[in-house]
Amino acid sequence: MKAIEKEFFNTFTDFQCLILAHMNRGDINGITAAHYNIMEFILRKEGATGREVSTAFNISQAAISKQLKFLIDHDFMIQKQDETDRRKFNLSVTEKGRFIIENSETFRESITRQTAAILTSRELKSFNDLLGKVLKHLKL
Repeated sequence: MKAIEKEFFNTFTDFQCLILAHMNRGDINGITAAHYNIMEFILRKEGATGREVSTAFNISQAAISKQLKFLIDHDFMIQKQDETDRRKFNLSVTEKGRFIIENSETFRESITRQTAAILTSRELKSFNDLLGKVLKHLKL
């Protein structure tokens, strides 16, 4: 590993540890980006069904069912039978799920404000462009 790559590795490790430490405060081990996006969607569209989530994310119902099962089993969401159509099951985010979403947004806003205070507008634009480029091309 080149010296600059080692320096980046160490800096990125520190940044990753900061994020993980924040996430662990919310007891969210095992939460993926897909889980987070599903919870956020359901929080904004209270009472959505699995089919609506599947359609919104263009993911098969079988794949969404697996994600929803994890979220329900870990008390991030609940599922209740619709009172007017007993074939439908409506989803809602629990307090534990709300905590995750609200704290994640607060954390991102805090990091954004602090980063903007540290960097000039030009540096922030460059940082954003570079990060966007990296995210676009990462293959994980």
